[in-house]
Amino acid sequence: MPYEFERKQRIAIIGGGPGGYEAALAGAQQGAEVTLIERVGVGGAAVLTDVVPSKSLISTAEASNSIREATDLGVQFFVRDGSGKPHHPEVAINLAAVNKRLLALARQQSEDLRTALVTAGVKMLSGHGRLDGRDAVVVSTGDDGSGTDFDRIDADTIVLSVGASPRVLPSMMPDGERILTWTQLYNLKSVPKHLIVVGSGVTGAEFASAYRALGAEVTLISSRDQVLPGEDVDAAAVIENVFKRNGMVVLSKSRAASVERTATGVLATLADGRTVEGSHCLIAVGAVPNTTGLGLEEAGVQLDETGHIRVNRVARTSIPNIYAAGDCTTEMPLASVASMMGRTAVYHAMGDAVNPIEIRNVAANIFTQPEIATVGWTQKEIEEGVRRGEVYKMPLESNPRAKMMGIKDGFVKLIASRGTGTVIGGVIVGPKASELIFPLTLAVEHGLTVDQVAEAFTVYPSLTGSITDAARAMHKVHY
Repeated sequence: MPYEFERKQRIAIIGGGPGGYEAALAGAQQGAEVTLIERVGVGGAAVLTDVVPSKSLISTAEASNSIREATDLGVQFFVRDGSGKPHHPEVAINLAAVNKRLLALARQQSEDLRTALVTAGVKMLSGHGRLDGRDAVVVSTGDDGSGTDFDRIDADTIVLSVGASPRVLPSMMPDGERILTWTQLYNLKSVPKHLIVVGSGVTGAEFASAYRALGAEVTLISSRDQVLPGEDVDAAAVIENVFKRNGMVVLSKSRAASVERTATGVLATLADGRTVEGSHCLIAVGAVPNTTGLGLEEAGVQLDETGHIRVNRVARTSIPNIYAAGDCTTEMPLASVASMMGRTAVYHAMGDAVNPIEIRNVAANIFTQPEIATVGWTQKEIEEGVRRGEVYKMPLESNPRAKMMGIKDGFVKLIASRGTGTVIGGVIVGPKASELIFPLTLAVEHGLTVDQVAEAFTVYPSLTGSITDAARAMHKVHY
């Protein structure tokens, strides 16, 4: 009797963002028959309209700031007129060229990801995917599923990675020209004369910071006591102080009731009747999951009250063979988390070894100037008694390398468990905090003590020296 080969496991993935992309690669690596359905482009919003283009824009803003601030380090720029007299040049931003570059980078990154998937043997389908029961996916043409051509894919495992879209409000509907979501900013041909930003969360703060550095007047409307509500209070205070020092107008405890277009720009009306006039307005009031029209309810996939897909620590939904990853789920809306969830989902579905995702150990970063990076337990949780711990904060300006670089704003904050000295959290505010947080992420992930962190050698002088200095200052926290 001839030997019968076992059929390959079939995996269907809806959405090619970080979660779907990593799920597809993991499945192909494990020998599964993988089909990825994507309606816009591989990489999803993270690559095409969110993380890649926005952080590219922020990099341009940082370069602009570096030029302006170089005089503090003794570097001066001059041009000479016809008579040979020196003049200070202006830092000019060609936003059309900037946007062209960053969108090209996004397209190239998307194409690179697509090539990697095809090389790995993943079957790619362009269109709108939705569940057809619990064991199949229907793919229709058109990015909204309105097409008439259909493909039906039977699957043993289904991974949903459909992302989220900017939240819009009826009283301030974007028009793509003057009233914009963050996905529409890249259509601008020049730096706005006066950008009004509604919403002081991560997205609002990042773009407010970037456009102020690019030369726009910026008014940031925040409904809360401080910018970046929910973040470390000390970190948010540093950012708000920098914003104001750089000439940004921050309207705290001010809720925007409406935004409308005028003959020359936009008019934002606050709940208390005050008005703010500007040339453009960015609406940054959160995101909504792209979970409508996917057949989730019919298949029995549970959602929370906001439409996010409920998942457990291995990214499994309420239906055993259906998983979900990324911003469409109840987990942290970070590209790194989406990627980890995609891999974890496929490894679990195929019976591979899996470490359940520990969201508290995820490092997050806010790309303002300076940046804010965080990991682990927070000072607020320590103060509220949720976890016993000690907090130590060291100003970055005391660091010798920071002095050399002219850094005046920022700090390193360590949080250690009382009794053992184990590092359980940290906050870094400063240039490239996204890079500096990694040692603390390792410490939190692997349960290192402050003494173990302090014993590691850092280069002198270096900004990372502040981390070991702070750890050394906490030497007796566990005695």
